[in-house]
Amino acid sequence: MYWEDYGMVMATTHEAVNRVLKSKKMGREVPPERRKPIRPGLEPFYDVEAHSMLELEPPTHTRLRQLVLRAFTRNRISTMAPDISMIADGLMDAFPDEPFDLLDAYARPLPVIVIARLLGVPESMAPQLLSWSNDMVAMYQSRRTVEIEDRAAVAATEFGDFLRGYVEERRSTPRNDLISQLIAAEQDGERLSRDELITTCILLLNAGHEATVHSIGNAVRHLAGHSRLYEAMQPERIEYAVEECLRFDPPLHMFTRHVYEPVDIMDTHFEPGDEVGCLLGSACRDDAIWPNGDRFDPFRDIVKNTAFGAGIHFCVGAPLARLELQIALPALFSRFPTIQIVEPAKVADLYHFRGLERLMVRCVPR
Repeated sequence: MYWEDYGMVMATTHEAVNRVLKSKKMGREVPPERRKPIRPGLEPFYDVEAHSMLELEPPTHTRLRQLVLRAFTRNRISTMAPDISMIADGLMDAFPDEPFDLLDAYARPLPVIVIARLLGVPESMAPQLLSWSNDMVAMYQSRRTVEIEDRAAVAATEFGDFLRGYVEERRSTPRNDLISQLIAAEQDGERLSRDELITTCILLLNAGHEATVHSIGNAVRHLAGHSRLYEAMQPERIEYAVEECLRFDPPLHMFTRHVYEPVDIMDTHFEPGDEVGCLLGSACRDDAIWPNGDRFDPFRDIVKNTAFGAGIHFCVGAPLARLELQIALPALFSRFPTIQIVEPAKVADLYHFRGLERLMVRCVPR
């Protein structure tokens, strides 16, 4: 389909989105002829972006991703399970008796504290990390203004300066944390430069945090009051429930790709310079893959979805996000099985992110 508001063709089905995301003739990196001048003062933000594997293509992307995956392993992520459980319990201990915003009390702090512990920075820095992350991520939203741009540049500068100190400290005194492991990661005799390492840490927080916040909020919205909630939250079923939450209401609804070489996909021809949109939310409800895709069913068989993308840019933080959901949701509904949403949940205006403005709930312990 062609979306007039964006002036580009949109892939909407599961097959079309997968083909675009996996095409080697398309990518995330903006072609030189389409790059816009950087407004003076925004250099710090785009200096960080310049080393982000999310915005780069092979061979640079391949080198960065292989080095990051040598440190950010599934085994490393799985060791975070006890910490995630402990953080969730601590946050729930502080829930008030009166109605409150579950996003502020649970969905936002949990992933940022997890990232702080993973990186090896003080947990007391979590609010500041969250503030920097929010200011930088706002650059990707439809409400972008000059003021938002200026805050993003300041956040990028301060975040980079903060991490630079920790990187230098870990070079001389390694610890059992992700920063130390990223420093030590090596592939074919190459390592991450300091700027690449700092950008990677920022990317893991910014991309991982925002997606996880929305995933938790969206999931609670759909699960609360479900007739088979208790069964869905059991250890043998939680993976199915989480995948259905991600499929039914993914945290990101659109990604774009730039066309580098002439290519035909699904009877549509593209030329270099074209830009193509991938509607992940639409692809994840494709009836050809998930019968009656607009129906939420936490007991569906798992079929690989595109909630975290596909191809070489598949989200490196997806295993951590899934683990957080598989722990945070059963913990919440085990303690508060009759949690009530006390006002209609409103989807926020966040461009390609898909999340709620707030989620007002009342929690009564079991």
